[in-house]
Amino acid sequence: MRTYQVWAPSAAAVSVDVDGAAHALARCPDRAGWWSGDAPEGDYAFRLDGGPPLPDPRSPWQPHGPDGPSRPVDHAAFRWSQTGWRGRALPGAVLYELHIGTFTARGTFDSAAEHLDHLVELGVDFVELMPVCPFPGRHGWGYDGVSLWAVHEPYGGPEGLKRFVDAAHRKGLGVVLDVVHNHLGPSGNHLPAYGPYLTDRHHTPWGSAVNLDAPGSDEVRRYLIGSALAWLRDYRIDGLRLDAVHALADDRAVHFLEELSDEVERLAVSTNRPLFLIAESDLNTPRTTAPREAGGQGLTAQWSDDFHHALHCALTGESQGYYGDFAHRPLAAVAKTLTRGFFHDGTWSTFRGRGHGRPFPPDGGHRLLGYLQTHDQIGNRALGDRVSTSLPPGRLACGAALVLTSPFTPMLFMGEEWGAATPWQYFTDHTDPQLAEAVRQGRRREFAEHDWAAEAVPDPQEPATVLRSVLDWTEPRRPPHRELLAWYRTLIRLRRERPELSDPDLGAVRVAYDEAARWLVVHRGPYRVAVNLGPAEAVPPLDGTGRELVAAFGTAAVDGTAVRLGADAVAILAV
Repeated sequence: MRTYQVWAPSAAAVSVDVDGAAHALARCPDRAGWWSGDAPEGDYAFRLDGGPPLPDPRSPWQPHGPDGPSRPVDHAAFRWSQTGWRGRALPGAVLYELHIGTFTARGTFDSAAEHLDHLVELGVDFVELMPVCPFPGRHGWGYDGVSLWAVHEPYGGPEGLKRFVDAAHRKGLGVVLDVVHNHLGPSGNHLPAYGPYLTDRHHTPWGSAVNLDAPGSDEVRRYLIGSALAWLRDYRIDGLRLDAVHALADDRAVHFLEELSDEVERLAVSTNRPLFLIAESDLNTPRTTAPREAGGQGLTAQWSDDFHHALHCALTGESQGYYGDFAHRPLAAVAKTLTRGFFHDGTWSTFRGRGHGRPFPPDGGHRLLGYLQTHDQIGNRALGDRVSTSLPPGRLACGAALVLTSPFTPMLFMGEEWGAATPWQYFTDHTDPQLAEAVRQGRRREFAEHDWAAEAVPDPQEPATVLRSVLDWTEPRRPPHRELLAWYRTLIRLRRERPELSDPDLGAVRVAYDEAARWLVVHRGPYRVAVNLGPAEAVPPLDGTGRELVAAFGTAAVDGTAVRLGADAVAILAV
C-alpha cells in the first residue's frame, strides 16, 4: 500500500485509479484543497468528480507519455556508484549545452553518456542538459514539457537520467538541467483541471501566465519549487538553468525567484553540495544575481545575450532584428560588453523602441554566461544554421578565443567545438494534427515577414528535420574540424592554467580595437588576446616589447611592439 495525495481545491470528490481499480480519497483536514488516501501501489491516475483519469501533477514517471497513467518511483532504490561526489561550484567553470535527442543518433541518456570522455578531453566542467520533462511525441526541444516532476520516457525515463548523472559525476563532470517554469506545453497539459495553475491576471507570449501571485498561487509556487528541489535532490543535479525568467509574472512582495533561490540554498546546506541557479533573462538587470540581502533575487548567474549579439555581429556582419543595436560599431559593442557586462545598461534600444537595462557591477563577470552559440541563437534562425556554415575556421577560432578568455563563465553549444556542419533546426512531434499544423504555419508566417519563402523553412514536424539536426560524430576526426577542436582544447586548458584569462573583474579588462581595420586586442593582466577579423593582414600594436606567443590559430608572429596577424587569425601573447 502507499499513500496518494493530490491538490484539487475545486473538486467535490476525488478518487485514484490504481491498475484500473478506483479508490476514494478524503479531504485533508489540515491542508486546504488537498486530498489523500491509501491504495495499492501500481500505475495510477486521479479522477476529479467522476471525470476522466488524469496523470498526477507531481508524477515522477510517465512511462506511457504525458497523457497516460503515472507510475511511482522509489528514488532510494537507485544505486549511485559515485557516492563521493561533492559537487563543484559554478565560478571558474566552462559549461557545455546539449540536447539529449540530437546529441547522438539514438537520442538517449545512455548513448549520450558514451561521449562523456569527449567532454572530459575537451576540458569542460558542466554538461547543461536542455529540458527533459515529458512532452507528446518523441522529438522536441523540450520547452513544451507538461509533467514537471517526470523525465521524458524516450530519452530513458527516470533511471536513464540517473545513470547519465552518475556517469558524468564519475568522470568529474557536473550536470546542469534546463527547467521551464514560465509556461506549460500546449498539449498534454492537465494542470488547469486540478486547480488555478494559470491566471489571466498576466499574459505571456504563451497565453495565460503561470499563477505566481493570484489566489491559489501559494500551492503553485510550492509545486514549482518542489519540482526544482526534486531534480537537485533525487537526481543529484548540480544546478538548474531557468528558462526566460522575465516571463515569470509575479507582483508579490517576495518574488518567486527569491523564494526559489532561498530554498535551493537551504538544500545546498543540508546536502553539503554547492547547488546553483542560472537565469535566462532579457531584462538586463543586476538584481537577478544580486544577493537577497541586498534586495536581489539571489541567483548565481544569468545568460548574457548582449555579449552574444555583439560578438555575432562582429563575426558575421549581420544586422537584422535585434542585431541592429550592435551592428553599427560591432567591435565597440564587443569591447563594451567585455568591460561592462551589459551593452544595454540604460541605453536606447532601437529593437525595443525605448531605453533598456542598467549597469552591471564590475566585479561580477563570472555571474554572466558568455557564448558564441546557443540552442536559441541557432535553432530560432529560419534554417537552424550554425555560424560554422558561413564563417571560415579562422573566424570561428577568433570567436572561440574571445569567449574562452573572457571574464564571463563560458558556455559552448554541442558540436561548436569542432565547427559542426550539421544544422540545429526547430523540430516538433506533436501528436495533435491541428496543433502540428498550427506550429508549421506559424513558423512559416514568422519567417515570411523576413522574406523567406514558405517552402524554404524546414517543416518542424517532418522527421528529416530532426535527423538533420543530429550531430555527426565522424566530423571531429576530419579536417578542418579536427584543427578547430584542438584549438578549443587549447583555449580551455589555457583558461585553467593561467588565472588571468578567467579573471571575472570587468574593471580589469581593457580593449583596444580598430573598426575599420577589423582588429581587436583584449588586455587580460599580462596577456593579450589579439584577433584579426578582416580579409587582409593586420598589425595591432602591443603596449611594450618582449611578447611571448603563447598560442595562435592562423598566421601570427610578434613583430617588435606589434603582432602581425593574417586574415581571420588570433593570437594569445604574454609578457
